[in-house]
Amino acid sequence: MSKGRVEAFSDGVFAVIITFLVFNIRVPSSADLGALLPLVPLFLSYVLSFLYVGIYWNNHHHLFQAADHVSGKVLWANLHLLFWLSLAPFVTAWMGQNHFSSTPVAVYGCILLFAGIAYFILTRTLVSHHGKDSKLAMSIGSDRKGQLSIVIYLIAIPLAFVRTWAGYVLYVLVAVLWLLPDRRIEKVVR
Repeated sequence: MSKGRVEAFSDGVFAVIITFLVFNIRVPSSADLGALLPLVPLFLSYVLSFLYVGIYWNNHHHLFQAADHVSGKVLWANLHLLFWLSLAPFVTAWMGQNHFSSTPVAVYGCILLFAGIAYFILTRTLVSHHGKDSKLAMSIGSDRKGQLSIVIYLIAIPLAFVRTWAGYVLYVLVAVLWLLPDRRIEKVVR
């Protein structure tokens, strides 16, 4: 199957997710700067989620640039990833509206964990579809960064119940790890 439709559909879903993220930030009824202060937690959670969705979109784009075609299994693996990412607006608003309370921060981490696992499954499904000697397989390699991200989430989620800010900082750390797309894919695609 051609990969064009899955890329176009995914791009649309990513755009909708990013759009819904901002809808959770309500415009204050007052015109003074002090009215923005209660929105700081919502804004900080929005920034982190926007960054995560952008990172997933960027890496998804690079991943599919290295792919030649897709299969039914790839379509389902892609939908699996999009499902977890589509929950980002909900957990982002919950975390921000509750001023980074431990349970919403932990649940936010669970969504990040499941999205990370889904992305890992998507990459492995694409590699399986293209073969272990394909340019896609060579560009992904062992995916240590993906595996490290999952380990960090597994640490951050229970940590959120003990030191909420520490769990949040670990989520930021994973985002920083992924800010730049994997250069191996860019090299192979060229």
